[in-house]
Amino acid sequence: MEIEKKDIRSLSKEQLRDFFVANGDKAFRGNQVYEWLWSKGAHSFEDMTNVSKGTRTMLETHFVINHIKVDTMQRSEDGTVKNAVRLHDGLVVESVLIPTNTRTTACVSSQVGCSLDCNFCATARLKRMRNLEPAEIYDQVIAIDKESRLYHNHPLSNIVFMGMGEPLMNYNNVLKAIEMITSPEGLGMSPKRIMVSTSGVPKMIKKLADDDVKFKLAVSLHSAIDEIRSRIMPFSANFPLADLRESLEYWYRKTKSKISYEYVVWKDINDNKASIDALVKFCKYVPCKVNLIEYNPIDDGEFQQASEESINAYINALEASGIVVKVRRSRGKDIDAACGQLANKEA
Repeated sequence: MEIEKKDIRSLSKEQLRDFFVANGDKAFRGNQVYEWLWSKGAHSFEDMTNVSKGTRTMLETHFVINHIKVDTMQRSEDGTVKNAVRLHDGLVVESVLIPTNTRTTACVSSQVGCSLDCNFCATARLKRMRNLEPAEIYDQVIAIDKESRLYHNHPLSNIVFMGMGEPLMNYNNVLKAIEMITSPEGLGMSPKRIMVSTSGVPKMIKKLADDDVKFKLAVSLHSAIDEIRSRIMPFSANFPLADLRESLEYWYRKTKSKISYEYVVWKDINDNKASIDALVKFCKYVPCKVNLIEYNPIDDGEFQQASEESINAYINALEASGIVVKVRRSRGKDIDAACGQLANKEA
């Protein structure tokens, strides 16, 4: 029976150096291969042109490179690009390139499917099949960086973890991916240009703070009233707002980094004065800003975009209390690429 080969990118640089020494080669060969794998983004051992054919054959014998493949790419009229990304085991996730006049943002996935049950989200209708490996997350970013350079003439400027999955439920792999993205040996991107969006898992938010991460944190809030929030996001019944608030206060004490709240306003769900007042109150606990998100309906069910008047009522109340608020319009509507509402249609 053939033994399953290990993905070489699961090895650290030190482990690669040790592998070459153990196989009668020089340690520096590990540095060469590591550079090919990460900063040069080699898809195969044959790409490693300054490594001898014998060494490449040896690597082929022991390892694989489980690189992603962009199966299909759709470009929207507004410049948004949606990638259906096929993984080595045939599963599919999505990633999105979102351009503005001043920057391009990669929206990447961290899991195949999602273990949470947010009722408004297409991904939540899929069972969680597995976590993405650090290299699979990194590859999404590399692919979008290439598209940014090709279609918008400049490198990728920002990354948001708002695609498929709950990043904090794949904690170690997400942090390892970010470590490579920010490493000089990877993309060398500033962690301040990376935002991890969570549905709100208090103990993991505290762990982020304890681990002294340097990236930004966003929380999908959608309501500051427990009863309404648990209707929108049933799993949040296990994480009441009081616990979430405590974890966010802890985060700010340790990191001094503002929170971004992602907040969709839905017709007849949270488009009322009580919801507005509750959000304003919640925003006063920790320095923050609010992104009001235009909803892209996934069906004709209960979750429908609220009126412009309702959204304006939120804006007026937040601004009157000195809270920074922005409205994020849905991008790529003609290709169904609303970030954070991605559906794994091909898996």
